[in-house]
Order: sequence, then C-alpha cells, then structure tokens
Amino acid sequence: MSVPADSFEHVTTSRTASKPAFRCNECGTATTKWVGRCPECQAWGSIAESGPAPRASVRAGAVTTPARPIAELDPDEARPRPTGVAELDRVLGGGLVPGSVVLLAGEPGVGKSTLLLDVAHRYASHDGPPALIVTGEESAAQVRLRAERTGSVHPNLFLAAENDLGALLGHVEAVSPGLLVVDSVQTISTEASDGAAGGVPQIRAVAAALISVAKQRGMATVLVGHVTKDGGIAGPRVLEHLVDVVLHFEGDRHSSLRLVRATKNRYGAADEVGCFEMREDGMVGLPDPSGLFLSDRSAAVAGTCVTVTLEGRRPLVTEVQTLTSRTPPGMTPRRAVSSIEPSRVAMLLAVLQRYDKRLPYADSDVYASTVGGMAACEPAADLAIALALASAMRDSPIAPAVCAVGEVSLSGDVRRVPGLDRRLAEAARLGFTTALVPFGHKGEAVSSASAGIHTLPVQTVHDAIMAVLALTGKPEHSQRRPRLRAVSAAPNRSLAVPQPQ
Repeated sequence: MSVPADSFEHVTTSRTASKPAFRCNECGTATTKWVGRCPECQAWGSIAESGPAPRASVRAGAVTTPARPIAELDPDEARPRPTGVAELDRVLGGGLVPGSVVLLAGEPGVGKSTLLLDVAHRYASHDGPPALIVTGEESAAQVRLRAERTGSVHPNLFLAAENDLGALLGHVEAVSPGLLVVDSVQTISTEASDGAAGGVPQIRAVAAALISVAKQRGMATVLVGHVTKDGGIAGPRVLEHLVDVVLHFEGDRHSSLRLVRATKNRYGAADEVGCFEMREDGMVGLPDPSGLFLSDRSAAVAGTCVTVTLEGRRPLVTEVQTLTSRTPPGMTPRRAVSSIEPSRVAMLLAVLQRYDKRLPYADSDVYASTVGGMAACEPAADLAIALALASAMRDSPIAPAVCAVGEVSLSGDVRRVPGLDRRLAEAARLGFTTALVPFGHKGEAVSSASAGIHTLPVQTVHDAIMAVLALTGKPEHSQRRPRLRAVSAAPNRSLAVPQPQ
C-alpha cells in the first residue's frame, strides 16, 4: 500500500514534534536525550524531561532602545558608587553600580544580614533615593532591633517582610529605592512558577524577575543566597551566570574574622578579598588585618614559622604552628590539621623524612594549624610549614624575625611563587628582617618596595634548614619591631639533632 507524500511528511513532523526534550535543572542546558551528567555544568543527576521541544520560528520584532554608536554612550551611568564600607568597596571594584545585581552567599550566622544592614544604612544616609530591605526570613521588628543595636536606624531606610514576588515588586514601585536588598532569594516565591520556595524553578523565576526590574529602573540589587553543605550556592547554577557579581562570605563561628571573596565580578577584579571583624555593634572593616594572624607571646616557641600568603591581591602575614610527639608503640601515627591542607602536610612530612632520615617524622603524631583561623592553603606556605615541622621535631625555635616563602616539590626543591615583591614588602612593613625565598629570586631582583628586609635564596629544604641554623641565636634576628609586640631574645639553642644520652 502506497502512502501519499504529504501524509508521510505529516507523520514525520508529528513524530519529531512529539519527541521529548530534556533540560538540566542546574544550568538550564537542553539536550535531545537523557544523560546522567550535564555536558555543560558537569552536574550529576540533574537532567530531567521537560516536555516536547518547541519548534517555533523567531522573527525580527520591535526593539526596546535603538542601537547607538559606542562613543555616544555615557559611561558615567555605569560608574560604581561607594557603599561607605571600604573593605566591601575593595571587593566590588569601587562600589555598587546602578542596575547591577550582586549575589552574596555564606553560611548561616556568618553575618550576611548584619553587613548588608550597615550597607543599606550608609546608602540611605546620603542625599539620594532611599534603600529598601525585603526580608523573607525575619520579621521587620527583628530587623529593627538589630538596626538599633548596630546604630543603623535612618528615616530613609525602609523595611518590609514579604515572601511573595508580587508583593516585593509592589514595595519597589511604592518606595522607588536606589538600593534593594533581598534576604534571601531562596525564601521568595511566585505563583507563576511551579514548586515550593527555594526550588530550582522558583529561584530561576524570582531571580529573572528581580534582574529585569533592576536593569529597567537602574536600581542596585543585592541578593542574599544560601549555601549547601558542600559550600556551593543553593539553587540552579544559572543563577550565578545571570547576576553581575558573586560574593562569598566566609567565617568560622569560633572566630571573629570574616572574609568576603569575589568569584565573579563584571565591574572589577575577581580576586580581591575584604576582611571584617564581627563585633557586638556590627561588622567592622580591617584595612590592616595581618596582626590578627600572629601570636602574641614574650618568647619564641619551637614549631612555629611565619609566612606571607596572598588572599587575592592582598598579602597577609600568617603564622604556622606545629606540634610533634612520638607515637606510642603499636599505635598508628595521628595527623590533625586545621586551616592547612592535610595532603600538603602529608607530602611535606614525606619530603622531610626522605631528606632528613635522622629524625622520626613518619613515627610521630603531627598537629598543624594557623593563628587566627587564617587558611594557609596555597603552595607558597610549604616552606614555612616544613621549617615549622623541623623546628618542632628538634624542639628548638626559629628566630622570631625570620619568615619563609616558597613552594616545596617532591624532590625537596624550593620553587618560585607569584607576587614575591608584595609578600616581602608586607613582611618588611611588619618588622621582619630576614626572609627565606626560592633560589630563583635573587636579592637584587626584589623591588625597592621591600627595602629593609634581607633575602636568603635557598634551593632545597635542606638549604633552608641550614640557613635557619645559621640565623638562630643572632641578636639582629632575636627581636621584632615594637609595632607588633615585644619579643624577648630566643633561647640560644641550635637546630642540631639531639644526641642520645
């Protein structure tokens, strides 16, 4: 039986149109078949069927604003406006840009709402449009109590407690703010989308609506986001693509230090870090936080060494502390590490055991941490960790005015690190007189910004230990500048291996 050509075309088109389409719940990528892992965002189990694929053709339509020559556009409309919080402005690239959307994510209780309340108060204090805070997690009275405690009450600052997107947009129409803070985007929902508040469809719809309103009104918008147990931002991955700036607010509950990192910034550098201290009266910026990461003691202690890490573009002097003890017979050596990568500590112990076989690194319990909760996870801290371990094994301190910067390889070599000039300049400013650096950085290669600090190039870990041996006990290295603290002279003990009785 023959089938007419037009009937065949109709059957083929119907089958093609009814073919299901699949879409990623994280980034929104569409695929023609189901796969276990999204090819775009690499998320597992995020592909779900979204119905038949649409086959509508797109035609040219009316434009909202005509295209203009780039030279005729006014760049002042996109100039950042300072928030009044210097550390936040550093991370944002100068301030908030009108019409920009910022996503601030962090652990619960880290201080996101407190920081943004201060930002909104400072914005409202200037002569200009008001600031509006819409909270979906607290009542307006609770936010009012916090504002009274932190001194953030101002008549030009408006508060509203809403969970519906339509009501939120109604407040925007009534107040006409220049700054909108939504705390948080996971608590806002809309009837135009399926699912409960905080789900992927709801977050996508709410974020798209808020971004559209922010662009149309030229209103700076800050969205507070929740994080998952893995530290990622809760919700679809497409949320981070839609916003202009993504900030992460980090901090330990047992420490007052808070760090704001930029992982995406369309208006500035994405490697800046802002430092804050949580106090009873709110968040306080720390323009010079290096002193928080150095212990305050009157005498040098074995097992400690100072290094300079780079957080974004900011050099921070950090003290590494280690403690070693012989493992009881029949027990497995224990490794306890805090604010340092355990894998790097294990690697450095293997390197020290390989090239310093006289000491039982492999048969000792090792504890390593940093002072002040500052993470020393970059490879530039390897040399300081290795010297601290060697000092702890010998129970002999390193000269207080000595710092070490360098990456240690598996062969025991000390490799170069980026930004050495900035690291040495910060160490010299805080009173350190000698720095152990990789051999490739000669003393004459260091810029004049680090004048006042003597550099000792070392090629291997063994050379670094020998250099520390030569410096121990010298008077010029036994004191630090009074700017940090008064440190008494270190005991006149060398780093020699203890002899058996």
